[in-house]
Amino acid sequence: MSYFDRALIVITLVGALSGLVGTFVVLRRRVLFAQALTHATFPGAVLAAVAGVNVQIGAAVASLILVGGLALIGKMRRQGAQAASGVMLTAGFAFGVVLQALNPNIPIHVDSFLFGSVLASSWTDALFAGAALVVTVLVLIFAGKQLIFAVFDPRGYRAAGFNETAMDALLLLLTTLTVIAALPAVGAILAISLIAAPPAAARLLTAKATTMLFLAPTLGVAAGLIGLLISRTWAVSAGASVALVAAGIFVIALGISRVRSGARA
Repeated sequence: MSYFDRALIVITLVGALSGLVGTFVVLRRRVLFAQALTHATFPGAVLAAVAGVNVQIGAAVASLILVGGLALIGKMRRQGAQAASGVMLTAGFAFGVVLQALNPNIPIHVDSFLFGSVLASSWTDALFAGAALVVTVLVLIFAGKQLIFAVFDPRGYRAAGFNETAMDALLLLLTTLTVIAALPAVGAILAISLIAAPPAAARLLTAKATTMLFLAPTLGVAAGLIGLLISRTWAVSAGASVALVAAGIFVIALGISRVRSGARA
């Protein structure tokens, strides 16, 4: 199997995973958090490279630290999740840049980490993305209804005696897993394009959460495959191509939504 065939497998897995988890990220309005997460993984990846361990392990540790930091800042008086995410986004990425500058000989560079390199992805990356997708599907099978309930009706969810914090924590963990799985394919900056754009497009095309859970992964896979083919045809960045296609899908969905709204008027 060629490197391009392997890349097709990786981007398919990442696209499906991002669409599934991104549906809840968009509905729960946690896109800025996901964006902060993608940037704040950079220092963890650099430290992992310095220590000679897997970069994704370092990114995972950095993600857990970020989640804890966001929880603490968000609870401070006159602060909130949005402000906390903004602070951690810039601070985390800046810290990673400084660490990389202090260790110029490590085998990780800002450009490759930010934009990814799906064509250079390994079978380990494919296995990680596949495992993350399986875990996500299993979580949704057993807790999907509760997640949807918590996202659409937080007050009703609490009134029913359920723990909203537990569902938020579960969503944060799934988002972290998705970001880490997407890093080799589309990089830290562009990972948010697959997490946000396909689900946002699906939301414009349907009002049903269950339909979104099928449509968003489909659009995510389509964005990944089309972007990868564009990259191969015109010899341009694969990550950037995927992100642009994802954005294009959102624009098309927005146009369809506007046409529907005009037809109903």
